[in-house]
Amino acid sequence: MSDDMIYLDASVRTEFGKGAARRARRDGQIPAVLYGHGGDTVHLSLPGHATWLALRGNPNAVVTLKYDGGEQLALTRDIQVDPVRREIKHVDLFGIKRGEKVSVEIPVVIEGESAPDTIHTLELQTVLVNAEALSLPEEIVANIEGLEVGDAVRAADLQLPSGVELEQDPEDVFVLIYEPEIEVEEEDEDEGEEAAPEADEEAGDEE
Repeated sequence: MSDDMIYLDASVRTEFGKGAARRARRDGQIPAVLYGHGGDTVHLSLPGHATWLALRGNPNAVVTLKYDGGEQLALTRDIQVDPVRREIKHVDLFGIKRGEKVSVEIPVVIEGESAPDTIHTLELQTVLVNAEALSLPEEIVANIEGLEVGDAVRAADLQLPSGVELEQDPEDVFVLIYEPEIEVEEEDEDEGEEAAPEADEEAGDEE
């Protein structure tokens, strides 16, 4: 969690469509849409580099948008990224108020080492929680320290920071611990079969 507020200077968009979006991106701007609590939807342009810095690694970033002489707190809801260039193409934001709680999906990360000769799999990548918008954690920890074969980390076992409430089935499995499969190399049975014809040929030559 970070206490540093991120400010983005935005401008209201008056042109729409793919062509307008491409022109905006060429000018170093990112098209965005700001949704509110039953209010009007606002179409914005965000500064490309500053927005990338603000949102990288945090899909639930909270920012303060400055436009039309005012400010609006907003929670990032969806980030569209170009799969080749890895550039942000579009952002959806949701207007929020200080002290407001929101439900969001937070990435789950694994911490610790399971017992020797075991491996683990992360079954679910994110967990649904409810927390104050300005105090959202960037990640939730699943601790696997010392876990044995057959153990699991469920939603109820996740390490939730103070003020963060679980909104997912407590029994949902996030990590499984199991024994790795050992591949046994099979002997090449064809070698013995191929030797027999050679022996027959040698016997025929002797005759």
